[in-house]
Amino acid sequence: MKTLRQVGSMFFVLGLFIVIFLGLPWYVIVADDPAAPWWFKLAVFCLLGGILLVLLTLALEQSTKKASTDTPLYEKSDDTVLLLNSDVIPEKEITEILGLVQGHTVYAIWLGKDLSAIIRLILGGELTEYTEMMGSARTTALQRMTLKADKMGADAVINIRYMTTSVIGSAAELLVYGTAVKLKSI
Repeated sequence: MKTLRQVGSMFFVLGLFIVIFLGLPWYVIVADDPAAPWWFKLAVFCLLGGILLVLLTLALEQSTKKASTDTPLYEKSDDTVLLLNSDVIPEKEITEILGLVQGHTVYAIWLGKDLSAIIRLILGGELTEYTEMMGSARTTALQRMTLKADKMGADAVINIRYMTTSVIGSAAELLVYGTAVKLKSI
């Protein structure tokens, strides 16, 4: 699926390049005949076909993800990893620091929700589309970090911090990190 999307992206970029840098100058300088030459038509088909291929692969990917929502995003473990944003754990002593653990994800919402949020931005009110997006991103990133800590044999992750960055448009990266530790009761 990823390979098809990359092929579609390459066709789109190739078609766009030919249309803009060859087709438009040709049209402005030498086009007396309104019929476009074969290479210009091919470039337009590459551009449109590339967009279509990318959209189809993304739609298939989305439908596959929605069909698999019953399966967990990560492997659940029998152990429970305690998660804290402080470095002090009442009635517990840190016996070993296992190291930094992190989880991250990049989330975006589809264009329909993005347009809905823009209208809500004009009219006022909570941008629920982005609230839901960031909530899903936090959950995914935290699950990934917890799984890594569990695989390290951690009893807890302390000093948990979240960081977010805008990637492009309405896509945001969310990173969660902390220190995985081993504990013993006092």
